[in-house]
Amino acid sequence: MERLNLKHKLGDKWISTLASIWIQCTSGSLYTFSIYSPILKSTQRYDQSTLDTVSVFKDIGANCGVLSGLLYTFATPSNRRNAYFGGPCLVLAAGAIQCFLGYFLIWASVVGLIPRPPVVGMCFFVLLAAHAQTFFNTANVVTAVRNFPDYSGTAVGIMKGFVGLSGAILIQFYETIFHNKPTSYLLILALLPTINPLLLMWFVRIYDTKEQEEKKLLNAISCVALLLAAYLMAVIIVDHLFTFQLLVRIATFVVLLLLLSSPLCIVPSLRAREKDSSVIHQSLISEGQRFDQEMEVHDTRDSLEEDNLNLLQAMGSVHFWILFFAMACGMGSGLATVNNLGQIGESLGYSNFETNTLVSLWSIWNFLGRFGAGYVSDHFLYVKGWARPLFMVLTLSSMSIGHAVIASGMPGALYAGSILVGVCYGSQWSLMPTIASEIFGVKHMGTIFNAITIASPVGSYIFSVRVVGFIYDKEAWGSGCSGTHCFMLSFLIMASATLLGSLAALALFFHTKNFYNQVVLRRLLHSLRE
Repeated sequence: MERLNLKHKLGDKWISTLASIWIQCTSGSLYTFSIYSPILKSTQRYDQSTLDTVSVFKDIGANCGVLSGLLYTFATPSNRRNAYFGGPCLVLAAGAIQCFLGYFLIWASVVGLIPRPPVVGMCFFVLLAAHAQTFFNTANVVTAVRNFPDYSGTAVGIMKGFVGLSGAILIQFYETIFHNKPTSYLLILALLPTINPLLLMWFVRIYDTKEQEEKKLLNAISCVALLLAAYLMAVIIVDHLFTFQLLVRIATFVVLLLLLSSPLCIVPSLRAREKDSSVIHQSLISEGQRFDQEMEVHDTRDSLEEDNLNLLQAMGSVHFWILFFAMACGMGSGLATVNNLGQIGESLGYSNFETNTLVSLWSIWNFLGRFGAGYVSDHFLYVKGWARPLFMVLTLSSMSIGHAVIASGMPGALYAGSILVGVCYGSQWSLMPTIASEIFGVKHMGTIFNAITIASPVGSYIFSVRVVGFIYDKEAWGSGCSGTHCFMLSFLIMASATLLGSLAALALFFHTKNFYNQVVLRRLLHSLRE
């Protein structure tokens, strides 16, 4: 009977996880801004600085998620057994309403259904549409952390990874059905990311399962995610080389839908297995024995309890502000890069199709960073005891190199640099929420990590408007700018800023190293030995 109940719980958790993944697959519309920004710029008669200002409000909406965190905390009961009809559903519904209103008003402005709004009106429409993503992310990410507390890095990486991958998925949808019709694509953005959460939100709930089953589930999802990313990358590259005909595009899109549906086959296969040999689980047991021998720490439940700081308490900590500064440098410069990929490609002589290819590939690199950073940091935290902020240091340093590569303007530099920047930018989205949950606790995680992500639009405004937009308009002659000089200085500035952010993350690493060794890692080991 106990075994049947465990299987039932696993199935419930699997349905919740799969529903969250599918919602995430349509939640990353902001990463396709380069697809419809030209039509927005021409119909609304914006110059580059004005378009960058509108883009910054998109970033503000997508990263100011404190309201979604507060709603999640308020609406989700602390007793998980009563969470069956709890907060995640309400948070997702609030996000769906905002998504529809925002994109519908943008589309209505572009087609002339409503009078051309002032710049402040368009900024509000874009902010509203992008703000919906914070509600989708908060509901799915925090629920995943609560469902998989022992593998929070991997769980966050998967959820954040599919958001990064959603840009490529939506662009494949655009290229297949609405090729060269960005106006129609705007209308789809008002409908698809709205209907999808409304249909699936009823399944996103909080459950408990045993550790051994969790690991099998997460490994299976990870394999599907990597296969999906590899397939999308192959489709993008081959399409760039040979240019698919309509029938081929339809066939590749059908295969994409089949891959997205493939996780439905995982639960039966998991239930058919009776035993699981987990290498990581065995290493955790040996690691726990090593800690018992080397450290004299009272192994009581009280010593392993989370502090669960609220937002105001967290903001009184130096850790909060170090994370905020590092994210302003890393996420801000990354957003400035993706928002200007179209203009960079145009200045370097890339075609519109090549620019769209860059945007699609950015989504792949973004996914690899989000997924890889969570999974790898989990592994080294458990096996080697490495504090997670160390990976923030490494990724921000690599991101600085990526900005410098783009600034060089050498042949192929935009592709190579965007790979580095995209992977490292995506890494911050899985590392920061996980670090926040470990340092400040899970109870108010949604509010705290969303407050830290406000650093992203702050950095994006500085880099996009005050650096990239200002220097571009200064270098431009007439209606445009051509050549490497248009963006070289901007990216050198962003390379320096990101390097400074890595130094801040290094300070966080040294400041929390003992905390990770004595509290975070030991808490995980205790949980997995139970």
